[in-house]
Amino acid sequence: MVAVQTSPNSSPSAEWICCLDKRPSERSGEDVDIILTRLREGDIGTSWYAVLSGSLDVKVSETANHQDAVTICTLGIGTAFGESILDNTPRHATIVSRETSELLRIEQREFKSLWEIPSEKLQRAGKVLRNAILSRAPHMIRDRKYHLKTYRQCCVGTELVDWLVLQSACVLTRSHAVGMWQALLEEGVLNHVDQELGFQDKYLFYRFLDDEEEDTPLPSEEEKRESEEELPETILFLAQIGPDALLRMILRKSPGQRTGDDLEIIYDELLHIKALAHLSNTVKRELASVVIFESHAKAGTVLFNQGEEGTSWYIIQKGSVNVVIYGKDVEANTVRLKEHEQVVLVLEKSPRASTLGSIKYTVISGTPEKILDHFLETMRMDIHHSEPGFEISLSVCVYASERLEYALNSKRRALILALRWANTHTYMLQEEPAPISFLEELYGSLSNDSRILRALKDLVPDLEKVVKLHSEEAKSTKKKTLIRQFSNGEERLQKKQPIRNQDDILLKVYCSDHTYTTIRVAVAATGREVISAVADKLGTTDELLLVHLTSASDQEGPTAGSMSTFELMSSKDLAYQMTLFDWELFSCVHEHELLYHTFGRQSFRRTTANLDLFLRRFNQVQLWVVTEVCLCGQLSKRVQLLKKFIKIAAHCREFKNLNSFFAIIMGMSNPAVSRLSQTWEKLPSKFKKFYAEFESMMDPSRNHRSYRLTVTKLEPPIIPFMPLLLKDMTFTHEGNKTFIDSMVNFEKMRIIANTIRQVRHCRSQPFNPDICQPNKNQAEVRGYVRKLCVIDNQRALTQLSYRMEPRRT
Repeated sequence: MVAVQTSPNSSPSAEWICCLDKRPSERSGEDVDIILTRLREGDIGTSWYAVLSGSLDVKVSETANHQDAVTICTLGIGTAFGESILDNTPRHATIVSRETSELLRIEQREFKSLWEIPSEKLQRAGKVLRNAILSRAPHMIRDRKYHLKTYRQCCVGTELVDWLVLQSACVLTRSHAVGMWQALLEEGVLNHVDQELGFQDKYLFYRFLDDEEEDTPLPSEEEKRESEEELPETILFLAQIGPDALLRMILRKSPGQRTGDDLEIIYDELLHIKALAHLSNTVKRELASVVIFESHAKAGTVLFNQGEEGTSWYIIQKGSVNVVIYGKDVEANTVRLKEHEQVVLVLEKSPRASTLGSIKYTVISGTPEKILDHFLETMRMDIHHSEPGFEISLSVCVYASERLEYALNSKRRALILALRWANTHTYMLQEEPAPISFLEELYGSLSNDSRILRALKDLVPDLEKVVKLHSEEAKSTKKKTLIRQFSNGEERLQKKQPIRNQDDILLKVYCSDHTYTTIRVAVAATGREVISAVADKLGTTDELLLVHLTSASDQEGPTAGSMSTFELMSSKDLAYQMTLFDWELFSCVHEHELLYHTFGRQSFRRTTANLDLFLRRFNQVQLWVVTEVCLCGQLSKRVQLLKKFIKIAAHCREFKNLNSFFAIIMGMSNPAVSRLSQTWEKLPSKFKKFYAEFESMMDPSRNHRSYRLTVTKLEPPIIPFMPLLLKDMTFTHEGNKTFIDSMVNFEKMRIIANTIRQVRHCRSQPFNPDICQPNKNQAEVRGYVRKLCVIDNQRALTQLSYRMEPRRT
């Protein structure tokens, strides 16, 4: 899997199109591997189409609302669009191609068969498990006696859990197994003898549906053989739906019956409910003990009537409701401020009241002037208070520097805002002379005013410190320009210095006669600036054309694996040095680069070089795993390799390096590796279980819930899974307009800012280099992990894989 496309505007390769052109029934295993790899690069979700190249026009109908526009998304390269594929929602827009376009299309009947869980599938799952038990442990299904009463053909709850845990490494815990049996219990495939609705890991009796009738025949040898073949897939299917069934079962219990484990599972779920985001984790833990599950199967069910006493608070977990309000005397949740008949500020009632009990409102959208005005009126007067920061920086901070006189009647507030702005934008201030000049003028003005206005005196030292810091930094930057080359990052990171916008690089530009010239340009130079520099260096007036050549494969990729080198290195040492290198790269990524990447760096004329290096490292580690496995021709050695990578991944997780942890696991799940059945069969069950546990963290269902839950339980420093953070920001950006009726969509800025705060939280504590006691060969390990050699051509890797283990006939 390639986490980030380096050339998003390039057309899909010929091999990818060739595989798609074939009918599904005609595709070979290699074709499916190639398609799978490419699909993992994008995110089709639950939409009808995904745009591969080209561009489309969207004509939204008069009946479409804002949500429909969000569903359709911005139709750019690699985006998806269309109404829900799970129902027959009428089209709310007309899509028209603007040029030659390439798309992926999924038929509703095909998608629904994969997405929905039909009753027949659960019934078949119950039959497979029953046949497997009768084949492997027939003593589990027999007549049971309890209190002088005989229960015919029953199983015991604890024995069912024991058996399921032993069958597959993807069953992680006993509670996971309970959820899997609960899914069958809810469908009536498995039943409690006294018709209780919850499955329990106790000495209680349960009976399969096939055993409800007397004289049910035992499965034939053919049925047993089929069940054995289907068992792994069946267990995996139940493992995926089991957690939701377990949560439903727990929520149906009365609060007094919930165990400590039950409360922990509910708490994990509450962490990701948006309606509770403003509550502390302590309050969420308390809520876990009192929240009650409620289900209504029929549409039109009245939950409560207008005018009734409000004794309950509801959170919609699944489905939707209609709100019907009678009369006009209803308190508004949204306030719209108008000037000259034009809306200039939209506020929404906040769920949190102030300590005085007055109503508080949150900015949803507005003009920069009015957002700034509202912020100045309501912000805290604490000089060092830093929230909100990025929302303002995205929408009004530049305006603040240009039109500071707008807030002259609130001078102190404006000065405090300027200080917060300067602290938030340290990186940008060092690159731009205008903001530094603005701060210097502001400091001079404040120095004069503070002699008259004593209330401003306490701000003078803080502003003086900011001005002095940025002025000296700007002067030192002018005196000494850093020269950096784009190689493996070793030279740049010796002092852990980030690449900045004004930094120069030495660039080799090759000519058509195979000669080349070396030029020195800014890291964020445009193509036109590069051409101009080359023309000056060559002393030519001829018209030059800059061509960017790329290759479909790594021409210098290794032909032999390096296992003999790193198999002697400790897995913990390897993980430690990978984490050390990743932290150096991660710490150099400035928060602004995430914004430039999301909104398009061409709009800002800024570099994202540090972020690009960090993302390339993710791809490199991933391809390193695939390359090493595919270049290892000996079966026993490949098994040792898988064990080694699983150990390294485990240590990466221990060091809270989730970026390399995911890169390694994704490398092992690459089709070229995952198809090596002979290798995986030889892997010890202990390592299979570890890998299944690690892979479950990659589960993208419910918006990567498993990964997000893992991160919430970690304390910084953390190296996060950066591609997912970028995906969150990109989806927020493309799915929401930046301006609504000429007003800044501040809610969009708030969501993006929350993602950036996650990055800030991950780096809020320094990395401790003493987390691992190094061995004597640390220099060798360090050199190895920083210069990984990989093959970056998926077809070449797939061919190597088939050469080692041909497809079984």
